Amino acid sequence: MDQAGSHAQGTAWRQPRGTPSLADMFGSVDTARGGPFWRKLLAFLGPGYLVAVGYMDPGNWATSLAGGAKFGYALLAVAVLSNAMAIVLQSLCTRLGVGAGRDLAQACRDSYPRWVSLPLWLSAELAITATDLAEVIGTAIGLNLLFRIPLSVGVVLTAADVFLILALQAFGFRWIEAFIVAMLGVIAACFAVQIALAHPDWGAVLRGFLPTSDIIVNREMLYLALGILGATVMPHNLYLHSGLVQTRYIGESGQDKREAIRLATIDSSIALCLAFIINASILILAAATFNRTGKTDVAELDQAHAFLAPLLGSTLAPTLFAVALICCGLNSTITATLSGQIVMEGFLNWRIAPWLRRLLTRMIAILPAVLVTLWAGEKATGKLLILSQVVLSLQLPLAVVPLVMFTASRRKMGPFVAPRWLSVLAIATAVLIIALNAKLVWDYAM
Repeated sequence: MDQAGSHAQGTAWRQPRGTPSLADMFGSVDTARGGPFWRKLLAFLGPGYLVAVGYMDPGNWATSLAGGAKFGYALLAVAVLSNAMAIVLQSLCTRLGVGAGRDLAQACRDSYPRWVSLPLWLSAELAITATDLAEVIGTAIGLNLLFRIPLSVGVVLTAADVFLILALQAFGFRWIEAFIVAMLGVIAACFAVQIALAHPDWGAVLRGFLPTSDIIVNREMLYLALGILGATVMPHNLYLHSGLVQTRYIGESGQDKREAIRLATIDSSIALCLAFIINASILILAAATFNRTGKTDVAELDQAHAFLAPLLGSTLAPTLFAVALICCGLNSTITATLSGQIVMEGFLNWRIAPWLRRLLTRMIAILPAVLVTLWAGEKATGKLLILSQVVLSLQLPLAVVPLVMFTASRRKMGPFVAPRWLSVLAIATAVLIIALNAKLVWDYAM
């Protein structure tokens, strides 16, 4: 970094950069300084896939299934828009983590007074709780579908996933990334088989990628569209990614950091394109099976599982559906744990054992899930999943706006400030998110 850039960063933050989040993993993955481009890129592949997990969690399944069953392929346009927004925002996270050496939580703590940063911390914790709620219910439904474990018991069993986190962390961060990629491969394979069995109308699929004004005018369609948006651009992912890119060993020179930003952005863009394919597959599957046969009210994951076999004429489809759902839940468990750790350490500089942090957040999510399951029964879980995603969408501006402001500030970012065109795209993304949320709140308030 040049001297001017260093001086600019030194005077722009309220306090100097402290201990990094995930300190035991900071700079732990070696990167290639020389050699061919593919070898350098290979060292940076990984964090993007952990981020991509958040874009296909069980809550996304519920919204995509409901959207495809109710409105056919029409909401594919929302999936495209959400993915484009995700690529823009995650590229800013990479720039912040590498260029400023801070994750988003640390940047907020080092920029704002406590009366601002504490509400932002609470908002981030609420988003993580909503995410965890979706994972608890989704994993429990998967266990119920595959092994006939009662839903209330499955919800409690999800607390045991903390041991999976501890086992993987003991081997190093690359093992966590390898596990995530393996689970994503299983999910993709499961949906590839189900799509092949469903025989969708590919002409209608292509038309579904074109936006329609009905998405704004139709309140129910807007509600599901915001659910897809909340499940795709997730608040905790912005904190997560800006922390995970720092697991790579990056040199101190400006050239090293610029190359790291470029390679990490490529990593996240590739991973998010894979997430988009899986998300679109869920919606296409619902449209090709449920909407086509008139079952437009499918919103529950167990409903979808029950209908797949008779509609597709194969007992393999529902089994693959349940397997993919469990894999999604396990993947999301890992990313929620890491993002929770980054948020707590970044905002509060408070470090507790990861297993204790995991148990605390999981207990907060388990309690409402158990109460809803016992009170309203299994039929309410799908609606609770969709609601959790809308809650995430309502939390988005509180994470997006600071991210855009930090990365657009030359005083904070120095020579690594976001290009003007990228900042304009990010501002447009933030404005659209806020406008859609305001429209949703207005419709339901009136």
